[in-house]
Amino acid sequence: MVTENLKTVEKRIRAACGRAGRKREEVTLIAVSKTKPVEMMREAMSSGIVTFGENKVQELVKKQEILTEPLAWHLIGHLQRNKVKQIVGKVERIHSVDSVRLAEQIQRDYEKQGITADILIEVNMAREESKFGFMPEETEEALREIAAFPNVCVRGLMTIAPFVENPEDNRVHFRNLHKLLVDINSKNIDNISMNELSMGMSGDYEVAIEEGATFIRVGTGIFGSRQYI
Repeated sequence: MVTENLKTVEKRIRAACGRAGRKREEVTLIAVSKTKPVEMMREAMSSGIVTFGENKVQELVKKQEILTEPLAWHLIGHLQRNKVKQIVGKVERIHSVDSVRLAEQIQRDYEKQGITADILIEVNMAREESKFGFMPEETEEALREIAAFPNVCVRGLMTIAPFVENPEDNRVHFRNLHKLLVDINSKNIDNISMNELSMGMSGDYEVAIEEGATFIRVGTGIFGSRQYI
């Protein structure tokens, strides 16, 4: 199932890139493996997947102990400050930095190990009360504060769009996140030069690609319906 699903996803990614006049290599597919067994992940790996996204620190660390192959792990779920120390040096990107206090904690824990964290700033583009993230108008000020942390490197922005029946309904949020990134970059904030956009999931990643996504987070589209554990 996973192998066939990946073929379908890949075909749709290439088609979306074609419509947007983009190169396929501009978009990284993150296989969202939260709650999925390592056996399914291995099937994805056999199809060439090397980038996985996990929501929970505990699950990510546990899977890393089993899957010792060279993989790129991304923490895409809400991160509590007291869990940061568990992922230092273990993830390629932290997608969900939703407060200056969290960035500050990342700075402290990464500084102790003498390494730099690559992060994305989570923006609540749809202003949903149930979601984490900075409001769009708060993002620039937060970035100016986070830019002062020497062991934190902001690579771009991330958003979790609403669940919608029609993917087109989320186009405005993806487009506005891209505009926000371009706008902030134009202000030449010291230590802030962003080029990554993490947006789009199983239901709307094609629209996200058309609006400039560089990371798409696909779980159900690859592994099927979520298993809660």
